[in-house]
Amino acid sequence: MNTYPPPPVTFVRGSGSRLWDAEGRVYLDLVGGVAVCALGHAHPAVADALAEQARTLLHVSNLYGTTVGPEVAATLDRLIDAGGGAVFFCNSGAEANECAIKLARKWGRSQGGARGAARGGARGGAPGGARYAVVSAERSFHGRTLATLHATGQPLRHAPFKPLPEGFRHVPFGDLGALATALAAPDVAAVLLEAVQGEGGVYAAPPGYLEGARRLCDEAGVLLMMDEVQTGLGRTGRWFGFQRAGIRPDVVTVAKALGNGVPVGACWARSDVAAAFVPGDHATTLGGQPLAAAAARAVLRVMEAEEAPARAAAAGARLAAGLRTVPGVTEVRGWGLLLGAELGGDGARTAPEVAAAALAAGLLVNPVQPTILRFVPSLLVRDEEIDEAIEILRKVAA
Repeated sequence: MNTYPPPPVTFVRGSGSRLWDAEGRVYLDLVGGVAVCALGHAHPAVADALAEQARTLLHVSNLYGTTVGPEVAATLDRLIDAGGGAVFFCNSGAEANECAIKLARKWGRSQGGARGAARGGARGGAPGGARYAVVSAERSFHGRTLATLHATGQPLRHAPFKPLPEGFRHVPFGDLGALATALAAPDVAAVLLEAVQGEGGVYAAPPGYLEGARRLCDEAGVLLMMDEVQTGLGRTGRWFGFQRAGIRPDVVTVAKALGNGVPVGACWARSDVAAAFVPGDHATTLGGQPLAAAAARAVLRVMEAEEAPARAAAAGARLAAGLRTVPGVTEVRGWGLLLGAELGGDGARTAPEVAAAALAAGLLVNPVQPTILRFVPSLLVRDEEIDEAIEILRKVAA
């Protein structure tokens, strides 16, 4: 269907941070499948895991148990919260956020008032316990299903698909006063935030914002849900972006890098919150099936062995320093290897123009907004590859 513009190039092979097109030309990739290929293309550990699992067991449905998924769930639980939670597996970031939204509504109906009282909240739920609303941020992006689209704080994306599901409100990102006002409504069940707004233009949470959001959610007796679909698993220089603020969310969603190209997502929740779900409340045919779980297990093993967060922090610092030397770059934002370069000044080329010129020169970068280039390369990108990319950008941006 006509949902994407015509592709400017067709790729047939990849290895590490390199791609080859149908004509045999080689490219340096700083897009990484939009933060998906965190270990680079065709990582041998992931390829071997997929091949072995494909010869062993592909799918039996969630009516029966398998052995790989529980191991992946335990690893995610440890990395997110040092244990103490439960995981639902799905196939994408949008589905992970759908799970979080449904869990918040079920929790808000069944346990919201009790938790508010237990946490010292000044109020219980709405009349009848009907807590269902989710507060998210302007400029945010949470997915393209109808519910996650409305959670997304970008009205232009809403317009073609109205009416959208009710129960979503938006406040300015970084504004604790606006968030406090929104949480005064008695029907709010949860707050959904990104640590860095990637699709919105690479805007990191201001200092103190996530800590303040945690405090406000505690005071109001509502859930704090972190969308770590793009920021999670080492991308920001920590395993998860929220960890930079030293907070403990109630719900965390993950996808993208988890499969390194294999579709897999996960919604983690603290055990007492996850207990709101009972059999029949939520399900998926393919979520957590052995092939996707085998890929995720291999990804997590390599990430831990390679100390991916530390590598992202070091490589991100090098990339950010280089971007500041590129003509027309007025600001570099972000954490780790989730960076945005703002373009401006007299005669500066637009982000799409720079991206097109870079592609012609053999470099993939992402024009996420008209004046913003986004960089989300492999977390294993080498120093010499970063330097090569900066040299190309200097030439094409001039």
